[in-house]
Amino acid sequence: MRIPRAALLTAGLVFAVATFATVATTASASSATAHPSSTITLKMARAYKPKASFGGTDDYHCTLVNPHVTENSYVISSEFFPGSAEDHHAIFFLVPPSLAATAERDNTANGGNGWTCFGEAPLPNTGLAQISNTPWLAAWAPGAGLVRLPKDTGIRLPAGSLVVMQVHYNLLVGDKPVKNKLVLHTVPMTTPLLPLKLDLMPAPPDVPCPTGVTGPLCNRAASLANEGKVFGQSEVGFVNTLESICGRNPANPPEGDSTSCMWPVYQSGYIVMAGAHMHLTGVSLTMVLNPGTPQAKTILDVPAFNFHNQKAYNLKTPVAVAAGDKIQVTCTYDPRLAQELPLLRKVAPHFILWGDGSSDEMCLGLTWTSKTLPNANYPV
Repeated sequence: MRIPRAALLTAGLVFAVATFATVATTASASSATAHPSSTITLKMARAYKPKASFGGTDDYHCTLVNPHVTENSYVISSEFFPGSAEDHHAIFFLVPPSLAATAERDNTANGGNGWTCFGEAPLPNTGLAQISNTPWLAAWAPGAGLVRLPKDTGIRLPAGSLVVMQVHYNLLVGDKPVKNKLVLHTVPMTTPLLPLKLDLMPAPPDVPCPTGVTGPLCNRAASLANEGKVFGQSEVGFVNTLESICGRNPANPPEGDSTSCMWPVYQSGYIVMAGAHMHLTGVSLTMVLNPGTPQAKTILDVPAFNFHNQKAYNLKTPVAVAAGDKIQVTCTYDPRLAQELPLLRKVAPHFILWGDGSSDEMCLGLTWTSKTLPNANYPV
């Protein structure tokens, strides 16, 4: 699953927007809002045949779809229906009314077939300076199923908005034509819901080839150069930037089977939902508020991460955070899985970095925060 670099803000460079956890229940098990909802079904107008470039085995393709929203609304739940096994992950970006005409022109310029969307933002010819213009509406990874937001919360969907469906296709699985579908459940924005803010907190994997495994790409510098060849030099820049943000020397970061990074909290509120994302060699992820202090609190603990069963979790008890707090995300990997899993055996041994490819890795903690407690009897 690719977590798009569109989530990276410059300046201090803060990520934001846009088995199971021991402190959480799955989002799909939460109570839905009692307010009447509408159903929006978004389908690809035509099938897309994945294709990779520069010898890679991954494709990221963006399709523009129109939800025909005629009144300001909140999304309260979502469900993605992958069209084929090569769907590795999907992210759905809001295109606000102010950018709808631009997105339509971009789509027309590409023959109405969407566009390749590796890079910083879901819309063509945009970058870090524009990333906050297209926040996440929803996301999918294998096993997600129906995702219900916590009771009395929602994600804004203004009237006249469009949606970009960004799908990561894993060509190690296949490359047949695919048609995908997204179903959104919404309520009018007049419904008294609390809007949620999504924060993305990554850490840079630097996982060497396991003992006894050798190859030209087991050298970190060679592996990073290969990332740039396959995904573009912006990928190299992103990796180096992430190393710097997390207090590491990009030229010589620490290596090992685990990684962590500390992220500041900028806005007080209540974390009501959390998620974890890694790729196929990931085995565990934790997110801890104010680690090493008497106020330390575990937000999310996924001790047996399973790529094929990824969930968002509605927290049993919302976690209060204050501006100035810190959240540490920590991920652990088993690099031996690269030689044990049939899918990964198709790829040459390599030093594992943060990367867009299915055979690369990620370490990403996600939190959804409301400014106030959603309701006095949470959870219902």
